[in-house]
Order: sequence, then structure tokens, then C-alpha cells
Amino acid sequence: MTERKEKMKLGVFLYQPGHHVAGWRHPESRADQALNFQLYAETVQLAERAKFDLAFLADTAGIWGTDIKDLSRGGKFVSQFEPLTLLSALSVVTDRIGLVATATTTYNEPFHIARKFASLDHLSGGRAGWNVVTSSNESEALNFSRDAHSAHADRYVRAREFVQVVKGLWNSWEEDAFLYDKEAGLYFDERKVHVLHHRGEHFSVRGPLNVARTPQGHPVIFEAGQSDAGKALAAETAEAVFTIQQSLAGAQGYYAELKSGAEAAGRSPRDLKVMPGVFPIVGRTAEEAEEKYAQLQDLVHPDVGMTLLSAMLGDVDLSGYKLDEPLPELPDTNMSKSRLALLVRTAREQNLTLRELYLTVACARGHWIVRGTAQHIADQLEERFVNHAADGFIVMPPHFPGGLIDFVEQVVPELQRRGLFRTEYQGRTLRDHLGLPRPVVCVG
Repeated sequence: MTERKEKMKLGVFLYQPGHHVAGWRHPESRADQALNFQLYAETVQLAERAKFDLAFLADTAGIWGTDIKDLSRGGKFVSQFEPLTLLSALSVVTDRIGLVATATTTYNEPFHIARKFASLDHLSGGRAGWNVVTSSNESEALNFSRDAHSAHADRYVRAREFVQVVKGLWNSWEEDAFLYDKEAGLYFDERKVHVLHHRGEHFSVRGPLNVARTPQGHPVIFEAGQSDAGKALAAETAEAVFTIQQSLAGAQGYYAELKSGAEAAGRSPRDLKVMPGVFPIVGRTAEEAEEKYAQLQDLVHPDVGMTLLSAMLGDVDLSGYKLDEPLPELPDTNMSKSRLALLVRTAREQNLTLRELYLTVACARGHWIVRGTAQHIADQLEERFVNHAADGFIVMPPHFPGGLIDFVEQVVPELQRRGLFRTEYQGRTLRDHLGLPRPVVCVG
């Protein structure tokens, strides 16, 4: 295979108690671990010992859907830590691994987000990252004095201005603005503070931010762009993108599109890292991996499968359809349009019934599933990495801690043996790990 000079990037997606929808029912899983800080700490410390670039947290400001009965058989986003609070605590018990949290631009204000992530960057010594999302969960609106979720296109218009304001606030202070000069009685140099004075369509923010410039200059900006609007925003503003890609050809096309978009926006393509999700099931043999996969699939309750599928298709009502019927024609959604398109395409191309489709999304919600030996999984990751389909991967273990232990103990050493992944950290910040430049103060 063709060599690449840079090393593969790896992140672990902290989605307790596991990325399989029935992961909480696995015999090795702790069903209550979503609020168990010690288990989170042990998980991230394991990833850090394996030299992972980052730990990644998703979030939603509310449960999915409004029917509590439908949610009672699953544990996703029902009871969990607020991400910035959790990552701040994890920063104290880790030293090198990056800490990335999701925060929505739809139900937050830019000053809040700029301040929180700047604080995390200081607390962690330069390891913070912000995953920018526009909220695909329509139920969030009901928690913020709204009757309905704003339109998909409108959310992205707001997000673009939101990111602009946050970056402007992060530029409030120059690197050496704070003098702490006791003799002269000067705390900071007033010439090196920049008041934002932003007035736009959605936000009016004076500034400056009341947090000094952070160890990384700016926390790293992640995005999860799949739709046309999402990809356009990512090409303009993101430094790393978490994406869903099933096939090599599709991943290569997405990779090329994002890199070209970054270049068209006046950026270096190297300053945008593409990191698709991968759901690995690792076995000492191929047969063992298949047995692990079957065990997890057998734990999926049909009600859970259909509720999950309904939510991912845009809260469509599937109650009138039989499990072994094909996917019906569906209306458009105001939620995740790219996820809807992906699932419809998968169902049509593979001629899947509703049962087969919900079992597909039960594993990884549409992400790439790879199962087999460590050598086989390393082959698959290497193929995408060297053929410019990915700069690295966000690893989504089926359950914790066992699924991550399998990957760390079996797949990581194989990647290291091939020279694809680091054996030691070369820097201290998340920017160092990802090979990203330090932003300069840009004002005016």
C-alpha cells in the first residue's frame, strides 16, 4: 500500500455503556456506568495508555422523543453527565489525551461556549476540543421554551455566525496580554485586549471574553458534517470532522470533497482532519468475532429496535408496519437529513426489511462496522488511511470496557507494528497530536 508520512489519528467515542443499542445488557457491561465517574476515568486512562489522540463525547439537551414508555428499554441519553463537567473532571486524572465535547449552537449562546471551552483548555493544559452541532433532536426545543425545532437551513445559518463569534471571543487577548506586574501595578496591557463588538443577524456580543488566551490559542473545532450545509460549514471552519462512511469509495469521495472545500475557503487541506466512525468487534479468530456480534444482536428487543429506527428516520411512525416488511416511503425530516438519506439508501440497496434495518443501526447508528481478527481490522483501517479515505478514526466500542480493551490490546499493537500509529506522544496538546497549527490572534 502507498505510504503516508503522517500517523493515523485515533479517538475513542465515550458513549456509555456502549455503542451497541443493547450494550448495556451485555454480561460484561455495567448498566449504571453512564453516571459512574470512576469507570469513565478508567476508560479514558486506558485510551491514554494506548496513545489515543482524543476522547470524544456526544450530547443532546434532552431525551430522544416524548414517549417515556418507548425509551424505558434503552439507556441512550436518558441519564448522563453534562459533557463539559465530565471532561473537566477527567482533565485532572489524565495528562496527554485530548478531550472533545459536543455543544449545540442551537440551544446555547456563543459567550457561554467560548468561556466553557477556554476554561477546559486551561484546566487540561491545552487538550480541549469543541464538537459543533446544530441539534438533530427535535425534542430539545421543548426544553428551551419553544414549541418546535428551527428549520435545518436556519440552524446552519445560526451555526456559522455562532462559530465566528466564538472564535472572535477566543481572540480577545493576545498571548502576552497579562503582565501581572506588581511593581508597576499593571495586571494586563490594555493595548493587547481586543473587544469584539459583534453585531449580526443572530447575535450581538460586545466581549471581551473574561478568560485569557488558552494554551492552544483556540480549542480545536470538530464538526460532524454530512449534509450539504454541514459539509460547507465544516470546510470553512472545522479542524477535524467526525463522519459516517460505509464504503471505501464513499469515504474517498467525502474526503476529497472536504479537502477541496477547505482549499476553496483559503485553508490548507492538511488543517482539516477527516475521522470517520468505526464500530469494531475484535475476536482472536473470525469465528469468535462473529459469535460476539451475534450475542449482541440477540440482545436487541424489537421495541427498542423500532424505536431507535423511528428516531433515526426523523421520528416517523412505523407502528402500522410489520417487522419483516420493507422500509416504506418516508416524508422529509427536519432532523438529520443526511442520516435519513443514508438509511434509506442502505435499505434500498440491500433490500432490507424493517427488522434487518433496525439490527443494522442497533450496532452503530449507521457507522462502519468491522468485525474479525486484529489483523483483519488493521487491514481495513490501513486500506482507508493510505488510500486517502480518512486521516484517522473515531473508535466506537460495542460495550465498555471490554470492547475498548479488545481494540487496545489487539488492534493498536498491530497498527503500531505496521508503523501506522504512534508508540509515544510527541507533544502535549490536542493540536500537537493532530498536527494542527496554532491560531494567531486575528482581530478587526
